[in-house]
Amino acid sequence: MKVEQIYTGCLAQGAYYIVSDGEAAIIDPLREVQPYLNRLEQDGVTLKYIFETHFHADFVSGHLDLSKKTGAPIVYGPTAEPAFEAITATDNQIFEIGKIKIKVLHTPGHTLESSTYLLIDENGKETAIFSGDTLFLGDVGRPDLAQKAASMTQEDLAGMLYDSLQAKIMPLADDITVYPAHGAGSACGKNMQKETVDTLGNQKRTNYALNQPNREAFIEAVLDGLSAPPKYFGMNVAMNKGGYDSFDQVLQKGLNPVPASDFEQTAEDTNALILDTRSAADFHKGFVPNSVNIGLKGDFAPWVGAMIVDVQQPILLVSDPGTEEEAITRLSRVGFDQVLGYLEGGYESWNDFGGETDEIQRITPEEFVGKFEPGTKIIDVRKDTEFESEHIENAHSLPLDQIAEWAGTIDDTEHFFLHCAGGYRSMIAASILNSRGVRNFTEIGGGFNGIKKTEKIPTSQFICSSKKA
Repeated sequence: MKVEQIYTGCLAQGAYYIVSDGEAAIIDPLREVQPYLNRLEQDGVTLKYIFETHFHADFVSGHLDLSKKTGAPIVYGPTAEPAFEAITATDNQIFEIGKIKIKVLHTPGHTLESSTYLLIDENGKETAIFSGDTLFLGDVGRPDLAQKAASMTQEDLAGMLYDSLQAKIMPLADDITVYPAHGAGSACGKNMQKETVDTLGNQKRTNYALNQPNREAFIEAVLDGLSAPPKYFGMNVAMNKGGYDSFDQVLQKGLNPVPASDFEQTAEDTNALILDTRSAADFHKGFVPNSVNIGLKGDFAPWVGAMIVDVQQPILLVSDPGTEEEAITRLSRVGFDQVLGYLEGGYESWNDFGGETDEIQRITPEEFVGKFEPGTKIIDVRKDTEFESEHIENAHSLPLDQIAEWAGTIDDTEHFFLHCAGGYRSMIAASILNSRGVRNFTEIGGGFNGIKKTEKIPTSQFICSSKKA
């Protein structure tokens, strides 16, 4: 028997590849399925089942393409009603893969169809659980994503999750390995550990959600501090449940080179968003006007989902040559399938063509320190929790994920400085503000972390507080 966790850091997502005696199972595959097909061929095994722990909200699974290419059936837990052919398992149903078995444990709460898969090895020993979004390391799945479809409150779902954990997970042996669907960085939980594999016994000891004294306390603890889910989550659920275009088609459509001479007109004719995936360090020096910068070398896909929101938005890419396929692939993982093409030759070709350009004023932390004085207007786009931990005194907390609400309130007649922790998020914010006509600002490359390292602003200017400045 072989169990392999295939972890994708930018999505904080874990898929699982299990092999026994010439047969395989894959749990929660990513959108692009060729890597799985390569593994199957390399191992000389047949894919018998594709297991889905639930209808995912934060990414589009590869279950449909993988099933079409291999003939393996898709398995969901009880109550799932996908719009395509699949096996809807019953609670405690057993599936055999080679000499091992996978038992379905229906664990609703995160969503109604959420299920945990219990791995039973060749000797009949319960060895591991693939817990999906029911149980994370350090946390449990947020119980507020299915309430509209289920006509239930988040309190109802949290209570259901408590019951699932107590009845199906807690009675299992401490030495069972826990393989969750996500780790730290995912928006599907709020308190996940950086580790991606653990024992159930350790989770029973350390996971705050598993150590609540009763059902009411669990509900209160799990719901406390939940931020609003990203708006693209619902659209990803709809794609996972209702179906989507083949990834091969999405990639073929997106790998369409658009000459610089036609790029601007193509954007106008299609109402496409120009998404520049270059680094912030390159972007600020020059870009196609009205471009939004979300760097490929970062948490690219989640920030695309948080910023662009509508997965049907047509997109034209400006990317470093050779990275276009990676950008299209990562966009497709969160359901953004409408990439119409990319600027042929990258930004350099736009310059060579003589196209109009724009730029963002960026300074170093050292330069900012030299300009800083009491009364300087500063906008901090980090998360609320980061800001509350430590921030520049009198800075304004305006988190990036809420920019749609606050961008229109900015007074462009008053200059301000813009920063995040290191410069990735603040350049996203800068590009969005710039595209909306807000230009009287300076972005700080290196961000708050860089400012602190200068040690030139008195420490009294940095405060720890739970109150927004």
